[in-house]
Amino acid sequence: MINVVLAGCGAMSKQWLDAVRQLDGLSVVGLVDLDADRAKARAREYDLTSAVIGTSLDAVLDQTRPDAVFDVVVPAARREVALSAFAHHCHLLTEKPLADSPENARAIVEAARHAGRIHAVVQNRRYVANVRRIRRFLSSGAIGAETSIHADFFVAPHFGGFREEMAHVLLLDMAIHTFDAARYMVNGEPAAVYCQEWEPASSWYRQGSSASAVFDLGGGKVFTYAGSWCAAGFRTSWESTWRIVAERGSLVWDGNDELKAEVVLPARDGLFDRTEPIAVPPLDAADRIGGHFGIIQDFMRAIETGTEPETRGADNIKSLAMVFGAIESAETGRRVTISREGQ
Repeated sequence: MINVVLAGCGAMSKQWLDAVRQLDGLSVVGLVDLDADRAKARAREYDLTSAVIGTSLDAVLDQTRPDAVFDVVVPAARREVALSAFAHHCHLLTEKPLADSPENARAIVEAARHAGRIHAVVQNRRYVANVRRIRRFLSSGAIGAETSIHADFFVAPHFGGFREEMAHVLLLDMAIHTFDAARYMVNGEPAAVYCQEWEPASSWYRQGSSASAVFDLGGGKVFTYAGSWCAAGFRTSWESTWRIVAERGSLVWDGNDELKAEVVLPARDGLFDRTEPIAVPPLDAADRIGGHFGIIQDFMRAIETGTEPETRGADNIKSLAMVFGAIESAETGRRVTISREGQ
């Protein structure tokens, strides 16, 4: 049995606890929140009657001595939670983003390394079935090497709360999903970015609800991102809509169930190359899916076997570096270099 303490009992914690309900071998022994009543309410909702409730993570960890901490706090508190978890010899699974600044991200990753603890990030879009299928299809070389990747994200949610007051809200709180998926699907190594942010007159966010970015993903691959959190009408999927162009064809995905590819034929038809549809194979038995459930399951397996999970912090920091590179570019108006180590 792996015992865990969950820190942060807001709305997002429900997705975590819903996943925990489906897993054997995992026990939530503590709930921590600055609002004790909120933690108590979550304990009642999920029948966690024996869980220790507290407002201090250190105190609850001292009392319960768990194997791991689930971090579902706001990004600004991420470093404090991580350092507390590692100081108590706990493994750590954290909600995205990994941290709220490059400095805090590096500090968390280094603390995990020094403590010898497993540290992973809930980068749950990697566990979407079609993301897995796209990665496998492109890796097969069926349409050649990728040359450009294009993602559009246009959704207009009225969250209320801290998101509407955040700076760089789209890039920091949401775009990490799309950036990480792009990096994963084409096995990209982010090298540079140019980004512009703006605030439409109709926006209800304080800053950064709309952005456009162009990334160099290395190896001749360019990734373009266009997104908005205040674009009413014609809503895209939360997974974005995608077009991936390769040397011998293209793939398009609507972010839901429609996934299609075409490959170039040898003969040309006037001005244009002839193409024909090519099947994108179904999921392989080895493909891991399931959102929070899949990630928590992999995290448990990593604890049990001592292996590194796919979304380990030391790798995820590269996706987060795309976010911070885009923010720096938006603030300075310059193209920004992204180091291979996420620094």
